[in-house]
Amino acid sequence: MPSQDAEAGTLVTVRVPASSANLGPGFDVLAVALDLALVVHARPYDGHRVVAVGEGAGEVPDGDGNLIWRSVRAFCDVYGAEVPDVTLHCENHIPLARGLGSSSAAAVAGLVLARTLTGMSVADQDIIDIATQLEGHADNAAAAVLGGLVVAGPTGRARRFEPTRSLRPVVCIPPDRSSTDETRGLVPSEVSLETMVGTARRTALVLAGLAGVAAWDPATMVDEVHEPPRLRAMTATGDVIAAARAAGYGACLSGAGPTVLVLADSEDTEVEAMLTAAAGDEWRVEPLQWDRAGARSDHDASPAP
Repeated sequence: MPSQDAEAGTLVTVRVPASSANLGPGFDVLAVALDLALVVHARPYDGHRVVAVGEGAGEVPDGDGNLIWRSVRAFCDVYGAEVPDVTLHCENHIPLARGLGSSSAAAVAGLVLARTLTGMSVADQDIIDIATQLEGHADNAAAAVLGGLVVAGPTGRARRFEPTRSLRPVVCIPPDRSSTDETRGLVPSEVSLETMVGTARRTALVLAGLAGVAAWDPATMVDEVHEPPRLRAMTATGDVIAAARAAGYGACLSGAGPTVLVLADSEDTEVEAMLTAAAGDEWRVEPLQWDRAGARSDHDASPAP
């Protein structure tokens, strides 16, 4: 087990980024990591299993049902390791149930924490696989672990790309929440061949544009499968997306919503004011950066590639 930081009493600190999945047409395939973070400090057990501040404080379970703690236990169950007797002090900056990968971040945080505390050499892809089993979203899990721009490939194998520096993300976060399970039920199970081909084309161009290997075309960041039924249930979100697209920006649902992801030129100084005017005072407009590092521990056990 890593040596204890005598001053802070912290054994391990893990930082995991938020993520935005789909990126328009890349349903369950594309995701990108954003620099909103869940930070978890593991300290010697003090009678409390989980102490949470920030987003979700007072709402998330503080005992054995907490997803971060369940993920610690799941890791130990999978690899036959002793469960560390620690208290988790959580500082969360990722809004819950808004389409920013808060659940995937929690699962990844627990798994990376357990990997570090136990000193086991476990590959990042294995962390992604377990997080997907726990939480259900391979795209978000891959972005949370690897950082940058990811493709959740066949059988969950993830591929990472470096996001272009010519674009920056801005998120518009509404006060209302959304259940991913409920909004997934709105997505049709069958689409036409024409829709399938158009979706594949736009997904390839979004990936190429965000990876900086092709010119960025905001018009490619449009979906015909999962967004239309979801936006019919989220009219305010649809209005913000429509305003951003009318202004020439790439915009889409972040994950299952209701947050909106907008991509602006890195030197753009007008996008925040435009989005604030479009969304209204109750929405939070957050200019962000790509998170390129992914999940990381201050006592990294140097996992296998």
